[in-house]
Amino acid sequence: MGAHKGHDTARHRFDVADAAPLLLDAHGIVTGWTRDAERLLDYGASEAVGMTAAALLTAEDAGRVPELAQRCRADGGWAGLLTAVRKGGRPARLMVRVTSADTDGTARWLVLLSELAEAPGWDMSRPVLEQMVTRSPIGIAIVDTDLRCVWSNPALEQFGSAPAPERLGLRFGEIQPGLDAEAIEAQMRRVLETGEPIVEYEHVGRVRAAPHRETAHTMSFTRIDDDQGKPMGVYYTVVDITERHRARQRLALLDRAGEHIGRGLDIRQTAQELADVAVPALADYITVDLLEPVLRGAEPTMQVPLVRAGQQSVNEGVPEAVVAVGEVAAYLPGTPPLRCLVEGTSWREERLDPLAAEWATDIPGGRTATFLELGLHSVMVVPIRARGATLGVTTFFRRRRQEPFDEDDLNLAEDLVSRAAVCVDNARRYTRERQAALVLQRSLLPHRLPEQDAVEVTACYRPADELTGLGGDWYDLIPLSGARVALVVGEVPGHGIAAAAAMGRLRTAVRTLAALDLPPEEVLGHLDDLVARAAREEGAGPEAAGGSGGGEGCGAAGGSGLAGGSGTAEGSGLAGGSEAVPGDTPAPGRSGSPAATPAPGNSRALAAPVDPSDESDSAQAVGSGCVYVVYDPVDGQCAMAAAGHPAPAVILPDGTVAFVDLPQGPSLGVGGPPFESVELALAPGSTLALHTDGLLAHGEGRSLEAGRERLREALERSADTLDLRCRAVVDSLAPDQPHDDLALLLARTRLLGPEQVADWDVPVDPAQVAEARKAASRQLTEWGLEDFAFTTELVVSELVTNAIRHAVGPIRLRLIRARTLMCEVLDCGSTAPHLRHPRTTDEGGRGLLLVSQFAQRWGTRFVPEGKVIWAEQSLREPGA
Repeated sequence: MGAHKGHDTARHRFDVADAAPLLLDAHGIVTGWTRDAERLLDYGASEAVGMTAAALLTAEDAGRVPELAQRCRADGGWAGLLTAVRKGGRPARLMVRVTSADTDGTARWLVLLSELAEAPGWDMSRPVLEQMVTRSPIGIAIVDTDLRCVWSNPALEQFGSAPAPERLGLRFGEIQPGLDAEAIEAQMRRVLETGEPIVEYEHVGRVRAAPHRETAHTMSFTRIDDDQGKPMGVYYTVVDITERHRARQRLALLDRAGEHIGRGLDIRQTAQELADVAVPALADYITVDLLEPVLRGAEPTMQVPLVRAGQQSVNEGVPEAVVAVGEVAAYLPGTPPLRCLVEGTSWREERLDPLAAEWATDIPGGRTATFLELGLHSVMVVPIRARGATLGVTTFFRRRRQEPFDEDDLNLAEDLVSRAAVCVDNARRYTRERQAALVLQRSLLPHRLPEQDAVEVTACYRPADELTGLGGDWYDLIPLSGARVALVVGEVPGHGIAAAAAMGRLRTAVRTLAALDLPPEEVLGHLDDLVARAAREEGAGPEAAGGSGGGEGCGAAGGSGLAGGSGTAEGSGLAGGSEAVPGDTPAPGRSGSPAATPAPGNSRALAAPVDPSDESDSAQAVGSGCVYVVYDPVDGQCAMAAAGHPAPAVILPDGTVAFVDLPQGPSLGVGGPPFESVELALAPGSTLALHTDGLLAHGEGRSLEAGRERLREALERSADTLDLRCRAVVDSLAPDQPHDDLALLLARTRLLGPEQVADWDVPVDPAQVAEARKAASRQLTEWGLEDFAFTTELVVSELVTNAIRHAVGPIRLRLIRARTLMCEVLDCGSTAPHLRHPRTTDEGGRGLLLVSQFAQRWGTRFVPEGKVIWAEQSLREPGA
């Protein structure tokens, strides 16, 4: 067995009543042996006397004998543990104490041996025990069964208690009134009743010696019984764990900050979350002031005011605040908040001057107050810094808690604010990007749908990407010639800025093609060519197409705030009489045929190369879907075609819902058979429902037919207005977390009355031009539009003359009175008119030039019977 380290006899004592003595001479040889020593080690006196002390020990401890002998001579003795060897070789662990036994100048040593085989350790004497409890750094006390103090050690004084003599006979609440004495004495009673000890009971409070500082302790309670086993009292220990408690509080606060700060990407919400977390855990009152550009998502600059973004107090209503949230927080020059803002360093003041005025200036209402009136006595100011920029300042005050802020509090505040600063900066960057994205989205969707007489229309749009508010779905209403309108709904695969940019290009292309007055299937044919061509120019082919419909997105559905739409496009620059290419214009043809190819100028504008940094605008458009509908309010005819897009539904005047049997063409840019259109007649009051596939199906295993049935049921529900009906349909079908953008366009059809349309057959005879002018003049008089007679007669004269001179077959003149006055001349020719700029010496060629000057818009569209040349005048400005 190993050796046991010795202990100084001056410090350790033990009772000798049961010890076995023996005597050694100056050389460590046994000169005296007792029966107790014989009983302990099995050696008789004749055997033991004359042996050396080392011979009685194990080899390891025998090697220590010279060292121990030297210590005995130096200190006058030694006490410690050794292992002896009994006769027969069995080891015996012994407590050994060596003391001097000199007589007549002869050096002798008295050795006392005590076996420890069954004992827990030394048999402590009362003086040893008294040393243990009095010198212990742990507070120790004993209370009787009445819970009155009967003994305590001096260490309790360090916990703010009175000296030991003054504590005698007092209850705990009388010794420490600032602690929860009732709860602590309840633990004592429990130990007295059950006899079960309570270990590490924690409590927090204010001790008498430091009434303004919160402290934490752990207490352990053990019952003391007398010889008969009856309770005599309770022995308890006290350990100060204030630092550990505060460290735990700091970690808990930082954990709570990580959980509660930055849950969203709203800057003001993030600032308020910082204030809410810090009160009351760290401060009694806190203000969060941010630079004004930060709230707008811009880069911070010092030459701007601070704005109160958040504040919180332990008092309801934040009565300390002299500036409300959202107001400018102006501070006097040189005050700590401005210094910290400029220098980017923290500042702490343990005790504020109570008579000093509050730092804010330009307070609404002229309110002023001192720190004493506000009840504020200690302060910390910490700048809000993230990524090397200062975004604002956070000010912490204490009011109820009398303990001032210390250095640990400042470190904690800096950690807390630094975490919040990153969240604020993230929210600022998100705000900037989202505002830019929303500007892009608003520029791509209509701000409002144009006013016209063909349909009553409303729309609702909800992106799947809640963060950016951007998506690839779009809708549009485009006024056409002859009071007709084009209704468009489409979708680009995916979400976000790339999808929105691709959508914007498609929408522009559709509006440009619509200005050419092409049939629906030709519009989609041209659009398909443009998407495929642009994708090839960017290195993406049909094989890169992602299929029709919106791709999957994440996030909750956004609001329908964009449903009101963005900008009208009257097409005056595209359809208002730009020069037509001379020569024959082919009859309407199929998509993909030479006859359906647009003019080179338009093609270049729509398929222009894009910035290489935006690698996927055109490629993103591949696989897009679109449905294009043209409605004529004169005869109620409706033509439509679809490219990889759901067919519209029709709500009949009686409320029943049917889906149009529309041939499905391929998605845009992926190639496939030509597009086909259908025509149908709609009764007045019918409602067309154009929608994206986000309204049809969501969730795994949901079939298209099931989605249509759900849409049918939603459309059949009536509402007071068309707008309410549109929103109700979207609300009922949109999931809480949609994976696709949603767009719905509802258009309730109207028919122009017979009194709004007048037409005449005009013989192919130049003499009939005058009759046509007279008929038009009479009709204007009947409509009460005499002020427009001159310009209308001029337009009729030029258009009819042009038809008689250049066309063949029957000619028909039509006037339409709606929001504008439209004049149309139909002939059987296939040659587009050419706007010329004649010289002063030319005898002719000024007809269309005059028409373009007097008309708001003019143009040509081709119909199966030939072509229609039309001109449109505004009824709001006579003579325009």
